[in-house]
Amino acid sequence: MTKDNFNRFVTIGATLSVIGFILLFFSTNFGTSMADNWLMKQGGADPAMFHIRIESYINNFVVSGGILFGIGLFTLILTYFIKIIYTKEY
Repeated sequence: MTKDNFNRFVTIGATLSVIGFILLFFSTNFGTSMADNWLMKQGGADPAMFHIRIESYINNFVVSGGILFGIGLFTLILTYFIKIIYTKEY
């Protein structure tokens, strides 16, 4: 693995991890904001339906954040181990 490829993979992994982390921990804010936008577009709705929308938007952000965070960590760990294997530094 060349140094250029190593830096590229570390950058991609770190970026995905940070984006996933942000989506995970701010999912409540993002989900509530999107549900508020939906409510304004509707002009009003049943409170039970609004609650369902909030939960579904929050769950969407939690799942997508978890996936991105997991892929980012996997990329970083895999890059580290490939670097160790190719440089023979134990």
